[in-house]
Amino acid sequence: GEAAGNNERDAENGHLIYESGDILEDRYEIVDTLGEGTFGKVVQCLDHSRGGSQIALKIIRNLEKYREAAQLEINVLREISEKDPRNRHHCVQMLDWFNYYGHVCISFELLSLSTFDFLKANNFLPYPLNQIRHMAHQICHAVSFLHENKLTHTDLKPENILFVNSDYSLIYNPEKKCSERRINDTTVRLVDFGSATFDHEHHSAVISTRHYRAPEVILELGWSYPCDVWSIGCILFEYYEGFTLFQTHDNKEHLAMMERIQGPVPQRMIQRSRKQKYFHHGRLDWNECSKAGRYVKDKCKPLRKYLLSYGTEHLQFFDLLERMLEYEPSNRISPSCILCHPFFLPLIHPGRSQVWRNSCDMSR
Repeated sequence: GEAAGNNERDAENGHLIYESGDILEDRYEIVDTLGEGTFGKVVQCLDHSRGGSQIALKIIRNLEKYREAAQLEINVLREISEKDPRNRHHCVQMLDWFNYYGHVCISFELLSLSTFDFLKANNFLPYPLNQIRHMAHQICHAVSFLHENKLTHTDLKPENILFVNSDYSLIYNPEKKCSERRINDTTVRLVDFGSATFDHEHHSAVISTRHYRAPEVILELGWSYPCDVWSIGCILFEYYEGFTLFQTHDNKEHLAMMERIQGPVPQRMIQRSRKQKYFHHGRLDWNECSKAGRYVKDKCKPLRKYLLSYGTEHLQFFDLLERMLEYEPSNRISPSCILCHPFFLPLIHPGRSQVWRNSCDMSR
């Protein structure tokens, strides 16, 4: 490929310039832009070598660091395809990849809205618990599959969980006197393996999008698979409440929020942390009377205080959240154990779920 900038089809910042109707590699006809990020853009295409079927094409910026990162992502996607040829593990499938004038392009099955975008379009009204149950089961199944194959995703968040189909029905909510969107099919796929890390690879000090970042990452204690489980806990909370659990941009404030929600950080983690500047005499150096202190007190409360109902399934859900948001990574529940939690029993024994369904509707 050429260096960035000396290709007339590149914008200043290394993005490919394209318009609808453009055809790449005599094969991919661009229909629409689906999204963009620092890495580049994702476009919807017709794949004329696959009978004109709809696919998503991730077009990486023509810059060396993004090209290198894309090759790492391709390695991960290739591994996933090899280990899951029948697409049973809820991870997005790479179909093909190629280099187009210095732009690495990766084609995927076409998916729909992310669980975040759907929530946003629904005015941040939370998902019903029975839908969260199905989504959670698939997410944990996918992450369990990654961990079994020596991979940590490291960037799990609602934006990286996509519905396969986001058609919805409008349901009238008499309490709020408004209609809300109820997704028809909660089948999801995990996407964005750009930060996924194999066991044997270098583990970056800072990983994850801020709000979903585990305590061991903030304290620089080293991290592994359990950091994904912490992120899933934060995601499921967000589905349940419609807002982010840790709404902050500062490490010390983040730790203060954790303490308000989950109690004090364990001494062992504090003593081993490379971030002693956050602590004083073995306790978080935090002033509850400051502006930030008041913000955390107003914004956060102990986890159980967020229950929307005291129905059995809600209590089971919070028992599971508590195990996922365990400070000590070695004590945090693993994805394979999550799938055996009583919260998921209605999925395993649908015949017994009549009682559960009725109580579920009552609690909405």
